[in-house]
Amino acid sequence: MRAQDSATAQTAIAVPVAPGSGRPTTGRGSAARAGTLQAALGVTAFSLTFPATAWGLEGFGPWSLVAVRTVLAAVIAGGCLLALRIPFPGRGHWAGLAVVAAGVVLGFPLLTTLALQTSTTAHAAVVVGLLPLTTALFSALRVGTRPSRTFWIAASAGAAVVIAFTVQQSGGALSGADAYLFGALLVCAAGYTEGGRLARVMPGWQVIGWALVLCLPVTVPVAAIALSYEPVRLTAHSVTGLLWVAAGSQFVGLVVWYRGMAAIGIPKASQLQLAQPLLTLVWSVLLLGEHLTPAAPLTAAAVLVCIAVTQRARG
Repeated sequence: MRAQDSATAQTAIAVPVAPGSGRPTTGRGSAARAGTLQAALGVTAFSLTFPATAWGLEGFGPWSLVAVRTVLAAVIAGGCLLALRIPFPGRGHWAGLAVVAAGVVLGFPLLTTLALQTSTTAHAAVVVGLLPLTTALFSALRVGTRPSRTFWIAASAGAAVVIAFTVQQSGGALSGADAYLFGALLVCAAGYTEGGRLARVMPGWQVIGWALVLCLPVTVPVAAIALSYEPVRLTAHSVTGLLWVAAGSQFVGLVVWYRGMAAIGIPKASQLQLAQPLLTLVWSVLLLGEHLTPAAPLTAAAVLVCIAVTQRARG
């Protein structure tokens, strides 16, 4: 983060992007490699979100957890914006920031937290298994990207593999939480797409920072009301989970994620998330004591092949 990065300057922050393509013109250079690394770091941070949320729910109600995490993340982001004296974004960016706020800051955390009250983390991973393909579809509609046929085949195959694995892990049964999960999928894909578009004209950390600050008039009173109605039990797990989803998932992870999307394009960055459900399952074993089936290594290999194909495909 640098003080000279202006939220209002209409300049690219990573690499030059071909108009309407959603991808950089120097896609094979060092900037593209750095963008891939940043997007991968974002995926790693996101993979801890569901286990951390499960920990947080041990001591907080769902509404309290979501509202407090958003307020804490906004305080961090707002402090950075204030310390670096970043000017307010231009009016032309506020609509896009509102989409990011509604989808990524509020919608996805709330819907997935509500789902995790009755769903396992393995079942919830269905959402992130579908998210890369859904984000690529939103990108094609909103930004006008034109990925190749190979890209779409590999992306669809990867999504199918992840869905089959996660459904098998949850016993193949659908639950009432599925409505929350699929709703979260749609709003998050919209937020990712709009955030990736904005990250090409302003620093990625400012995109999520301003979106978080934009939500404060809603999240502060909701947090106060929720905390007064929902019981709170502070434990090592609940506090750690809250702090991670606030600082790691809600701010730092999204900062590097949006920077990565700006560098390598929305479709390619989104496909890196095919690895997220598998990473989440690993964390679930280590942190929550869940058990994996022998199908996990085979699924991991298949997903990695799909990721390699999408990263090499033109798009």
